[in-house]
Amino acid sequence: MTRILAPLLAMLLLASPVEAQGVGPLVKYGKWALAAGALGMNLLAARAHNRAEDNFDALEHRCFTNERACNLNVSGNYSDASSELFYQESLRYDRQARRWLFGGETALVGAAAMFVWELTRKTHRPDIIPFKPEVRQLRQATGVGIAVEF
Repeated sequence: MTRILAPLLAMLLLASPVEAQGVGPLVKYGKWALAAGALGMNLLAARAHNRAEDNFDALEHRCFTNERACNLNVSGNYSDASSELFYQESLRYDRQARRWLFGGETALVGAAAMFVWELTRKTHRPDIIPFKPEVRQLRQATGVGIAVEF
């Protein structure tokens, strides 16, 4: 997952700026794609976590109802194949959740970096704004108003 996100992030950050926009279209729209990706990956992490919890709860229920089902052999595995399967599935879904969370956090950091980078870039003021706010320092007061250009 990170092998895909790292080059994508590098491409987005190195995109050449378009004069009218101030930043490249990859940054302009890429930050939203990364934010949506972060949300999606966190939802997938929550789903994997719930599946891990379900498998572990099934294992606990099995152990409380039948103690023999949770005996361990010399290698540390469950003697009962069904109990071992519940345990291994729980571990597998936990690993999945961890990977989804890591990918989601990476995408979120990338999106935040792009938002900050775009906000700190100088932008060209459009010529179609007829009113411009104006603040002037006078001798004993501060003047606030608008300037109208014709």
